[in-house]
Amino acid sequence: MSGASMRGKSAIVGMATAGMGEAPGFSAMELLGQAAIAAVRDAGLKLQDIDGVFAATSSHAFPTMSVVEYLGLKPRFFDSTNVGGSSFELHLLQATLALEAGLCDAALVCYGSNQRTAGGKLVSMSEPQWHETPYGPRHPITAYALAASRHMAQYGTTREQLAEVALAARGWANLNPQAFARGPLTKEEVLSARMISDPLTRADCCLVTDGAAACVLVRADRAKDLSAKPVYFLGAGAANYHRSIVAMPDLTTTAAAESGPRALEMAKVGRDELDLVMLYDAFTINTILFLEDLGFCPKGEGGRFVEDGRIAPGGELAVNTNGGGLSCVHPGMYGLFLIAEAVAQIRGEAGERQIEGCELALCHGNGGTLSSQCTAILGSDATL
Repeated sequence: MSGASMRGKSAIVGMATAGMGEAPGFSAMELLGQAAIAAVRDAGLKLQDIDGVFAATSSHAFPTMSVVEYLGLKPRFFDSTNVGGSSFELHLLQATLALEAGLCDAALVCYGSNQRTAGGKLVSMSEPQWHETPYGPRHPITAYALAASRHMAQYGTTREQLAEVALAARGWANLNPQAFARGPLTKEEVLSARMISDPLTRADCCLVTDGAAACVLVRADRAKDLSAKPVYFLGAGAANYHRSIVAMPDLTTTAAAESGPRALEMAKVGRDELDLVMLYDAFTINTILFLEDLGFCPKGEGGRFVEDGRIAPGGELAVNTNGGGLSCVHPGMYGLFLIAEAVAQIRGEAGERQIEGCELALCHGNGGTLSSQCTAILGSDATL
């Protein structure tokens, strides 16, 4: 089965989020369950119709087993591949493969976390501690600060350019009633915010929130018979060079340089055809690195690319229109929320932030500390 043969073979027919921001009193699994039930309902299906389950969480050692038990499912196929926040873009590919192979007929992809109200802090379990613990880093912030410092030294990227990413995210968040961080934000406020790990201030770092998301996929030939407007899987690609930041071959180049072209090739679309770009912005440097590595600008030009509101509302390129992990939501693993926003935009359900004529979206997930990278392309029926 070739990659090209997977183009348009599955579609997201149900999508939902739950507990966005703060959801006191709910466990991670309860929030996941709320999103899953709402996504199944959005698809016009019943829970008993779900026979494929794909899950990754930061709070369950065996996530699919926990999901199946909690929701009372009896799947024929299940997978709990966990490569960090990019897991869910990869799950879209895995679910499409399982559907096309006839291993399941309706696949649920789901995630939930109560990280904020459970008292969680911005930490990561993704680092091999024997590499870095002796140096006293603060995971994962120190790793991203290292990448930002190297990019600044090598290409002249400035803290003011990093701040442009945060300002753009807040601009989009102010158009999104579900965004957790809304309100005015100035460049001076970003630059003068408390330094967390030089050169990243508090305003350069993602939120710590609660939240859950889920989507339901079916084979494309079934999608049009269901109640929701289908959003088609067109392509995906993944790449991974390392786990620990100290083993990253080049701190200024991520594996998105490989995952992006693979996804675009499978989808048979060019970057200039994309209407929406959803990037995993756990830190402001992420957006700059991914814009470069995905080919939207040359290596080293990402800082200059985001200047003057280019990725903000009204700019040339619509990036992270929900407000991103910086201003909308970031409950530990953010990748499924990229997909949720892409689905909302392609369906035309994004309200005040809606991109006119949005037909093609790129979702790029990041796992670990710039470690696993997975890119997925979604489109409307007009793109088939």
